[in-house]
Amino acid sequence: MNAFVRAPARPHVMSGFADWLIVGLLVLAIGILAVVSAPLLTEYKIHYVSTGGRFFEKLHPATYAVFLALGVLLLRNGNPMGEIDRIVTSAKSLLVFLFCWSLLFVECLVMHRPFTGIIDTFLLPVIFSVVVWNLTPADKRPLVWVVHCLIWFNIAIGYYEHFSAHRLVVLTVGGVPVNGEWRSTAFLASPLAASSIVGLYVLALVLRPELCRPLWLRIPAILLSLGSVAIAFGGRTALMSVLVIIACIVVLRAFRVAFGQRVALPAVMLTICGLFLVSVVILALYEYGAFDKMLMRFSSDNGSAHARLQSLRLLALLDWKEFILGTDAIRSSALQSMTGLQYGIEDFWIACIVQYGIVSTALITIGMGCFFVELLRRSESVAGIAVLFITIDAASSVSFSSKNTTLTLLVALIVTLFPRRVMRRAVPAGRMQGKPAHLRFSSVAAH
Repeated sequence: MNAFVRAPARPHVMSGFADWLIVGLLVLAIGILAVVSAPLLTEYKIHYVSTGGRFFEKLHPATYAVFLALGVLLLRNGNPMGEIDRIVTSAKSLLVFLFCWSLLFVECLVMHRPFTGIIDTFLLPVIFSVVVWNLTPADKRPLVWVVHCLIWFNIAIGYYEHFSAHRLVVLTVGGVPVNGEWRSTAFLASPLAASSIVGLYVLALVLRPELCRPLWLRIPAILLSLGSVAIAFGGRTALMSVLVIIACIVVLRAFRVAFGQRVALPAVMLTICGLFLVSVVILALYEYGAFDKMLMRFSSDNGSAHARLQSLRLLALLDWKEFILGTDAIRSSALQSMTGLQYGIEDFWIACIVQYGIVSTALITIGMGCFFVELLRRSESVAGIAVLFITIDAASSVSFSSKNTTLTLLVALIVTLFPRRVMRRAVPAGRMQGKPAHLRFSSVAAH
């Protein structure tokens, strides 16, 4: 179905400079998100997640860059109220998110809880998306290249850490260094976060061939990226989710071919040769022992399954007031210690209930659901698979219930790598007679 989107007016003379300033700030924000992690900030004596410090230290540096970009966006035409009206009119579902988020913000203030976490975790990805949605395809192109480069940079670092056994950023849990952990972290400082981000990138390469057009380059890129999830970062949920999704895509396309879809003979030959080479490489890596540590993750989960059961037991320890309104940080830490959850509650919704209560958890779930509906409306149809991947991953780990910017990075991949293709078509001159030239076209989403 074609969706008509009103083209933003650009009458102000400084709009061109403002657009490039917005792009520069977004490039800076993506770079900071992919390189500057919470443990790295702590190592440089910035109290981002640690106690103490001043207020401005409690927000991630990328947050400042994104909000500056939003400010430039609102001022680029010299009419900030008109810009706000245009943004709200074109994305009404975001009003539901802002309402739900505001209630959570008020609860944090009333209950005297830290509120910067809900800014970086939940509000930042929405603001980032709004700014990117208001850029032209040409302005978005540098963002795509930056995402590619930074993902590959972290993949390369992950392989380096795995084979050299030297970690660039110390892996910590609750501020305590974790010893004996073989999984790489790269600059994302978390093997699970790295697995999620690289796993989503693999899906982008699979679902959108135009991101890496030559087949001889795209196949190795997919295998190297997927290999980093399996060998270096060791994310079981991310790996299995990606493999299941790819298997479903392969089966679906095989059915289409079986029922008469035409396929070019060179593509069939390349596919057969590629499968043969991939099989040989996988067997060689298995004989070398590259998958031994990952296989150990499946045979012995180091208590992950027990931790999920204990998370359910933790809910039973809450009284009715805590179940509705949540607990404070001291009470939450004590409950986790009692149930043996030193590494955190490995489920997003349970962790949110413990922190904010069932009411606020329901509100933020509804709000994020509305945001993802808007995200899917402005993305290619295959982006629904990416959102499904994010949901599965969130349900199996601490994920977004703690203060982090992982969701922003995942959303950044969707808005930059899965944008809805837009073509311009002229509107009949009679209907636009006397209107400015920049309004004589309408944007049509093409599938």
